[in-house]
Amino acid sequence: MIHHSIYISGGARSGKSRFAQHLAEERAGPHFFLATAHAYDAEMADRIQRHQDDRDQRWTSIEAPYALADAIRAHGQKGATLLVDCITLWLSNHMLADNDVAWQRDDLCDAIRSCPATLIIVSNEVGMGIVPENALARHFRDEAGRTNQQIAALCDEVFVTISGIPLRLR
Repeated sequence: MIHHSIYISGGARSGKSRFAQHLAEERAGPHFFLATAHAYDAEMADRIQRHQDDRDQRWTSIEAPYALADAIRAHGQKGATLLVDCITLWLSNHMLADNDVAWQRDDLCDAIRSCPATLIIVSNEVGMGIVPENALARHFRDEAGRTNQQIAALCDEVFVTISGIPLRLR
């Protein structure tokens, strides 16, 4: 199996998604955008629409707010480019649904490991700020940190974006 995986992390509005899309569009298609967001309110619906408007006809969007591992397996054929945006939204979906996060994370890592496509994965870095005041937010921060570490360890390249500038870590 020949594949290439790229992990991109950074804070909110740091330029992660723009950089990921740029990297994806430099590669061969078909191009699949694996979206993990739910539009729970008008502001989130506007964000999703802006992201969709930024992509041209090369892209096929796949909604995967929960079944991300299955979407990677279904669309990750050799020669394709998959862009996952983003892991922390996927994680929050599972946490709010009270799903087994460890099992979901292991399944996702298995899908990443076995994917023959080029895979570009975006995730938010949430552990560099203050310690959250409530238990749910602390639990989310901890699970996001664990998930990000496991996924980054699997990827061939790792970037962090800061103020729109991507920095290659590996």
